[in-house]
Amino acid sequence: MSEQSWYGVRCVFRHRELGVYEERLTLWRATSLDEAISRGELEAHEYCADLDGVEYADFAEAYRMFGEPGEGAEVFSLMRESGLAAGEYVGRFFDTGAERARLGEARPTSRRPPTPTAP
Repeated sequence: MSEQSWYGVRCVFRHRELGVYEERLTLWRATSLDEAISRGELEAHEYCADLDGVEYADFAEAYRMFGEPGEGAEVFSLMRESGLAAGEYVGRFFDTGAERARLGEARPTSRRPPTPTAP
């Protein structure tokens, strides 16, 4: 039996009525990348079964963690080759303006100005 490691698995879902896609990261103990993805996809189907109008987009990818999960531990990483400048890259892939994410007050996004506060 192979030694188990921790894996972060990212799955993508479509919320039909809301017109949005969701990316979820789940954490698994597994003996291989394939096992972690299988476990993540099983949970993805269970997640959809519990929610009306949500479908699994049949996309999963996994990242093997180095060490144990804990405060500050890296649970997922994706490297993508690109010749874009940093602001353009973030704007194209992460901060398109169509996200429904809660952003920290201290770090406004690169494409949208900070929300004004009342005096």
